[in-house]
Amino acid sequence: MEGGERRGAAFFDLDKTLMEGSSAFQFARAAHRAGMLTRRQILRDVRANIRFRLRGATDEESAGLRDRVLDAIAGTRVRDLERLSPHVLAGILPRVYPQMLEVAYEHQEAGRPVYIVTAAARELAEMLAYVLRFDGGVGTRSEIKGGVYTGRPDGPFVYRDGKVEAMRRLAAECGIDLGASYAYSDSASDLPMMRAVGHPVAVNPDRELERVAREEGWQIMRFDKLARRLRLGAAAAAVAVVGGGGGYYLAARLRDRG
Repeated sequence: MEGGERRGAAFFDLDKTLMEGSSAFQFARAAHRAGMLTRRQILRDVRANIRFRLRGATDEESAGLRDRVLDAIAGTRVRDLERLSPHVLAGILPRVYPQMLEVAYEHQEAGRPVYIVTAAARELAEMLAYVLRFDGGVGTRSEIKGGVYTGRPDGPFVYRDGKVEAMRRLAAECGIDLGASYAYSDSASDLPMMRAVGHPVAVNPDRELERVAREEGWQIMRFDKLARRLRLGAAAAAVAVVGGGGGYYLAARLRDRG
């Protein structure tokens, strides 16, 4: 930039912020179809995805998910994982919030570059950024040797303070002023990321993030209706259990969501 001028940027978390639900679940579905995950593993991820939609993810769950993904791809050729990309995108793209795309493109029109910053795989972040015409994607790196994933991480987990570290590195490389930048997230785990910028925005926030956002006067965006419907469905199922036939009702609700 001329004269060393620094500009703001916009940083978007992925899961439940830029898209509905979990990107890891969409990867798991594609991997299951390709024979990389067992039925038991995918059912565990289905349950984890429902919990995530209802209340977000804990640090322990996020770290556990990272380890499961690393274990799942250990010994897999990079080429084979790349061939899952169309199937993963087919699950993610219909779940991208159009409201967030509008926000992102408005930032670009205002001269601010737009980045995905996520705990998900770097390859997914970069691919999705390319398809959505964002300026870049930052994610967690997995070690590769001889064209094969080793199952070990290659660098920090882009989560909590790891996101801030990635943002600061990107800011230094691209001449970005974090004080003039925006950050969008749904989770209290991203409070370090949001406090690193001048304009934090809570999107479909969990309870803790909503509390902090209200206390600090941050903008709140809320348009994810599914979590509310799932809560109502769970309450109705509990009533149905009292009256009998609860198992059928819950199964029908989950089937309808599938």
